[in-house]
Amino acid sequence: MTDFVLEIEGLHKSFGRNHVLRGVDLQLKAGSVTVLMGANGAGKSTLVKVISGFHSADGGQVLVSGKLFAPRDAAEAIAQGVVTVHQSIDDGVIPDLDVASNLMLDRLTEKGAGLFVQERQLRRQAKEIAQSMGIEVDVRARVSDLSVADRQMIAIARAMARTPKILILDEPTSSLSASEAERLFALVDRLRAQGVAILYISHRMSDIRRIADRIVCLRDGEISGVFEQEPLDLEAAVTAMLGHKMTDVDVVPVSGNKPVLGLDGLEIQEGCDPIDLSARQGEVIAITGLLGSGKSRLAEIIFGITPPHAGGMRLDGSGYKPRSVRDAISRGVFMSPKDRGTNAVIPAFDIANNMTLPFLGAFSRFSFLAGINQRRSTNEMIDQIGIVCQSSGDGIGTLSGGNQQKVMIGRWLLKASRVLLLDEPFQGVDIGARRDIGAHIRQTAGSRTTLVFMAEIDEALEIADRIIVMNEGSISGEHINANVDLGALVAQISGTTSGQVNAG
Repeated sequence: MTDFVLEIEGLHKSFGRNHVLRGVDLQLKAGSVTVLMGANGAGKSTLVKVISGFHSADGGQVLVSGKLFAPRDAAEAIAQGVVTVHQSIDDGVIPDLDVASNLMLDRLTEKGAGLFVQERQLRRQAKEIAQSMGIEVDVRARVSDLSVADRQMIAIARAMARTPKILILDEPTSSLSASEAERLFALVDRLRAQGVAILYISHRMSDIRRIADRIVCLRDGEISGVFEQEPLDLEAAVTAMLGHKMTDVDVVPVSGNKPVLGLDGLEIQEGCDPIDLSARQGEVIAITGLLGSGKSRLAEIIFGITPPHAGGMRLDGSGYKPRSVRDAISRGVFMSPKDRGTNAVIPAFDIANNMTLPFLGAFSRFSFLAGINQRRSTNEMIDQIGIVCQSSGDGIGTLSGGNQQKVMIGRWLLKASRVLLLDEPFQGVDIGARRDIGAHIRQTAGSRTTLVFMAEIDEALEIADRIIVMNEGSISGEHINANVDLGALVAQISGTTSGQVNAG
């Protein structure tokens, strides 16, 4: 009799010529948390979708409790005991319904449930489910009115209402602060004690240290390492995930020359320690930290979206207090925002119009858009950063996520800037696109200072000359990107110790 609830043997999956999964073997035990680590493009999402019934495998087999498992869709996977909570929280809940209806929805749609709902009984049963999982929330509240953390908990509770044998959590803390994440971990502890086999997809060090019983690494569609001996060797796991040590990077850090941007006693909000920082010309500075650390708010302050609570800024030695985004751009401060879907891409526009959007005035003459100059500049940028397309006239929606991200980065590289702010420039892109984008950012960095705001340590190490760590709205550490003390860096990010400032 096998000890494994889930057994995957020799799994293959391709999309056209793109061979995404290459003979994957994976096992999950009941009452155990297996963390699946993989860089962008490693195949994690495809593996999850095969297990969840969204994709069929091209080869290999999957067994659940020793029986062949080949679901035709997600509903069939759920019926056989495999439930997934996806990274997009609202995929697991219906925001416009109340908590009780969300928790009981699957029971309400079962055969024999009847046409009429007894509201009092519905709420009582929903409250029992919530209490059994340690969730304290008003079951009458509409889910859209809850915090991100509470919506995440409701999504997991709804999944558990289906009594799964296997629960897959895909980057469950990506939208949570440190304190909210701890609530999630307590819930995972409870589910593990109940005997659920959990596959937890993440490469956040703080998550893995807290929750993992074993680590499985995926690289280029293949299992590249399995770690289950206590204490878990996180550094070896990262090496297996990346194919090299995290600190083995090609960056030769430069110190820059004259100061471009200065932050003088800047407080991003009330109660935060003041920030003093000098960003120099030619430098690429990574500012890293967990969600809620304040890094995105700092970017918004520099770009004129949000005013600081206190303190001031300097740009090329003069006072800098942008009244608006337009004012910041006029001073040569550019920013590529985090969420390209809602903050950057214009779906109805083609590549050229998306890329040149902030600078249409520069491509216009007597109120008419000079299309030839616009297309020429766009085509040059397409070649420089390797955007895969037929022409600059292609619709932005025809591009892959990685190529859309290249367009958004290229937008802010079209014109010279003094300060370039990049908020999560590698979000949603594969490893190839990430390296293309990173290489071009560094190649063009000499005439400006570049601040890159990112949550992932490996991405920071790939691009930065200097790494600034933020925690609770303040700077908790600083490192020149050479022989970085990884343990100190992780501790500073998680806030477990103040660490030492290694370099200025």
